[in-house]
Parts: sequence; structure tokens; C-alpha cells
Amino acid sequence: MNGRLSSAVASLRDGGIRSTAWRGAKWLANRLDAFRPEPLASVYADDLVAVDWSTPRAFNARPVERPPTGYRVAWLITPPGRTSGGHQNAFRFMSFLELAGNPTTVFLYAPARYPRATVDGVRRMMAATSAYPEIRGEFRVYDPGTGLDGEFDAVIACDWETTYAAYRHGGDAKRFYFTQDFEPAFFPAGSDHAAAENSYRLGFHGFSAGRWLAAKLATEYGMSGDAYDYAVDTTRYRYENTAPRNEVLFYARPPTPRRATEFGLLALRELHRRRPDVVVNLVGWDMSGYDVPFPYVNHSAVDISALNDIYNRCAAGLILSLTNMSLLPIEVMGAGVVPIVNDAPNTRGVLDSPHIEFAPMSPGALADRMIAVLDRPDQDAHAAAIARSVADTDWADPGEEFVAAFDRAMRAAR
Repeated sequence: MNGRLSSAVASLRDGGIRSTAWRGAKWLANRLDAFRPEPLASVYADDLVAVDWSTPRAFNARPVERPPTGYRVAWLITPPGRTSGGHQNAFRFMSFLELAGNPTTVFLYAPARYPRATVDGVRRMMAATSAYPEIRGEFRVYDPGTGLDGEFDAVIACDWETTYAAYRHGGDAKRFYFTQDFEPAFFPAGSDHAAAENSYRLGFHGFSAGRWLAAKLATEYGMSGDAYDYAVDTTRYRYENTAPRNEVLFYARPPTPRRATEFGLLALRELHRRRPDVVVNLVGWDMSGYDVPFPYVNHSAVDISALNDIYNRCAAGLILSLTNMSLLPIEVMGAGVVPIVNDAPNTRGVLDSPHIEFAPMSPGALADRMIAVLDRPDQDAHAAAIARSVADTDWADPGEEFVAAFDRAMRAAR
């Protein structure tokens, strides 16, 4: 105790009150926060221990012909949230498969890291927002003690955590992995990173969001798979404001490191220094508790129904992604916004539209691109052309691709 007191006195003398208070708060948070996520709190221990990926299992070695009543499909997914784009997309594809005549059972996978999930709560949340489709099949809360209780022709895992429960299932169902991002990159080197990476070694067949992710999993992990293209719901995202625009938007999400929020704020600070007249809109997260060094409009995690109005005020959208490309670039294009994204294989490998600005990951370079978009003499005509470029896209097309790929995978022997 004397050592700690001496250390505190020295910190107060050398660093001042503010620094000492910060260090004290950090010390207390590290020791007293009962809700601090622990490594591997995202997966049930019994599921992880039961899986030995080093001894491969041939889950997809036999062909399965479609029964007259359709394939019985079990989906495993972590609890969805009101504004979780990844969950919304997963349920979109569940709906495609269900509407194609395949009975659906959804298992909600909620270990310690996640809030307690209830079927009624999830159903109410999904019904309260237009972002989720209606799923007619049964919902259940996953219990590691009983596993996937039922007879299924296919089991589809939607997150790295759920792959272990899918692997454990004792039935002879085929195993698939609906991959939307390279999830090991969500973690620093450690236990979670290793467990997420091993999910690609379980012998599942993948259905991946975009060509970049499918190629990465095939090349680096030998994982077979199909890819579907991105699309935009043009009934939701439309080009409406034909006047010149002097606003930009930024997808800011501090709890999601792969969205590089801090880096984007630096670029926007530089934009504001050069062009203080430009209005900056922040969407994706409530930024009121963060030190944002410029004026901005805080839209928080706005409901999806309000996004088109925000997008139609903006000339450029800064959307950074250090793993797989998000859906936002093609969505903002529907409203005539120029997406400015970081130039990398993971972004160019998904969307190669000439209307996307691929910029170096430099605050100055990103600010340059935003200013160039704002100052285009043909800004309004360019915005209209961008919107037209995605006007014929529709999620029904990737949905048909996915259903066809699923049917082929069920009938194939791998």
C-alpha cells in the first residue's frame, strides 16, 4: 500500500491532477469493472473445447437431394441489434432461403459477452424496424447443453463464434458458413484471434460477401466457397436533392476499430481547417461523449428510415474499412453521394465502380478528395450519374445467386 501511495504522490507531482485522475480511473476500471469482456467470452467454452479442427470432418462429402418440402435449415447467429448492419444482412439472406421453400430455424447464440437473448425480445425488435425482414420459421435460444435440437439438412453459422456450435451438431447435416468479414482482424493477437481464425479450418463451405473475402478464405485457409455481390435497396436510398451540396458525411463507429473512426476524424479536422463552411454529418454512433475537434451534426445510430434524407444533403461520404468493404458505399451512391474509401485490396476487390474515390490512408489525402468532390463544377450532374449507376441493382439478384449456390452445394459432394 505504501508503494502505491508513493506512486500516486509521484504521479501527482510529475503529471498533475488531470493525469493522476486519468491513471487512477484506468486502474479502477481494469480491476473493478465486472462487465469488462474477457477473452473468449464470445463463445461457450464447451463448444470450443469439443472441436478439434486439426482432425477434419467431411461434412459436405455426400450429395443431398432436395426433399419435396424443401431443405430443413438451421441458422446460428449472435443476438441481432436494431442498427446492426451485419445482422440485418444475414437475416435478409435467411429470408431469401426461406422464401425459396426451405423451412428455417434460427438459433440465437448468446454467451457471456452478449446480453441475455429472448425469442420474444428479438422478435419485437425485428418487427419494430423495417431494416429486418419477416422470418416465418421458429426462433430458439441456443443452449450448449442440448445443442441444435432437431433434424436438419443444413446448418449455417453466421459468426465465428457460432461455427463451433455448428461443428458440434451430431446430425449429418451439411455445414456452411455465411461470412461477411475477416473476423480474426477484429482482435489483436490473442485467444479470440486464434479462435476466430480457426473457424475457417472447420471444413465448412462458405457463402461470402464479395469476391475479396471468398478469395482470401480459399487462398489462405483452403476453404471452399461462393461469393455474392453487393446491392442497394433503391426503394430506400434514392437521389432526391438535385441542388448543389456543401455537406459531407462520415460513418463513425468508435467501438468498431476496423472502421478507423479516429483516423477519419483527423481527415475531417483537416477538412474543417481548410473549409470551415462545410457541414460535417456523423452517423453510426452517438459521438457526444467523444472529443471531436470540429463542429458537426451528431446523428448517432439513426434508424435506417432516416438515412436517405441525411445522405441527400451530402456531396461526399467518407467510409473507411480496414477489413471487408461495408455496404455503405453502394448505399450512399443511391442518394448521389461520392463514396471516399481507403485504397486497399479489401476495398477494390469488392466494388470497382468508377464513381468510388479510392484514396490513400492519409488524413491530408482524404481531405483533398472530399474538397475535390465538393468543388466539382458538375457536382449535381455527377451525383445524378452516380445514382443512375446503381439504379438497376437490387438485393433480389444476390439473393437468387445465393439460393442457387446453396442448392448446388447441397447437391454436390465435396
